[in-house]
Amino acid sequence: MKYVVAIAAIMLAACSAAPVAGSEEALTSSAAEQAPAAYGTLSGDKPIIIAHRGASGLFPEHTIPGYEAAIDQGADFIEPDLVMTKDGVLIARHDAYLSATTDVADRPEFADRKVKRETPMGEMEDWWADDFTLAEIKTLKARQQFPSRTKEHDGKLDIVTFDEVMDVALAAAKEGRTVGLHIEAKWPGYYSSVGLDMVDPMIEAMKAKGLEEADIPVFIQSFEPEFLAAFAAKSDLPTIQNMVGPPYNKMLGLEYNIDEMTTTGVGAEKSFILNADGTTTDFIEKAHAKGLLVHVYTVRDDAPMAGYENAQAELTALIKAGADGIWVDYPETGVAVRDAN
Repeated sequence: MKYVVAIAAIMLAACSAAPVAGSEEALTSSAAEQAPAAYGTLSGDKPIIIAHRGASGLFPEHTIPGYEAAIDQGADFIEPDLVMTKDGVLIARHDAYLSATTDVADRPEFADRKVKRETPMGEMEDWWADDFTLAEIKTLKARQQFPSRTKEHDGKLDIVTFDEVMDVALAAAKEGRTVGLHIEAKWPGYYSSVGLDMVDPMIEAMKAKGLEEADIPVFIQSFEPEFLAAFAAKSDLPTIQNMVGPPYNKMLGLEYNIDEMTTTGVGAEKSFILNADGTTTDFIEKAHAKGLLVHVYTVRDDAPMAGYENAQAELTALIKAGADGIWVDYPETGVAVRDAN
């Protein structure tokens, strides 16, 4: 909400009475108007660096050391993706299935839990978070899912709950380092269909932890517009409509029209902004004209986009294009490039 208020304050200031010509106030105001904004963001402030699933390039995603490393490296926000267990507990996992990021496949006691499900991406056989209780989830250990990244932490780190992620942010705040939470609800429509609605549990969990009282900034993001609308009906926290590019948007049945969006902003896949020839589109300019923040995903040091020499080149292009926030797997790189620009 702070971001919405800040933008409103800027607009109100612009509409206030002009100072008398020739006065010191007028000269100061004129000089300020002529000075270029430091950044091309909607507010003119520096873009936020969002630690994608924590410092996920260095640790298995959604683990306590990964989140803590991201904070130590200067990330402005850490990003927990949320799914639900059988007993309705919010846990931090990017996917509803468990095989890619845990050791569940090596656990013989759970062999019979591997089942086929229909997903928007087709039929898939796996272990699913909502077939496990929290107690069972807590017996699993996290794994790094990208083959090229270090495996030294595999099998050592716990799967964490949303409460535990909030505790990381609260502990940092007590030490004088305020870091926000950029929270994604994963597959909320599916969970609602099986009686595990995510809206109230998320709101109640944040209230119980006292995030507002601790001045922890929060964004709520999802690919599902229905969830964001339902959340906004019960909370004034800023919402981000995530956008996936082709062909996945068609596969998921998602169409986007920024002219009709009622969220605080959009979470755009970077191909909406970056072209393979190294140029940029006018997507951010159009979104800003509608008053929408633009957060962009995901820049990875070890997987630069075609047309860009490295992650630094991607980050520089996104910052120059006016991105309001950028998801990164390596927060230290994102912070360094942002602050150099």
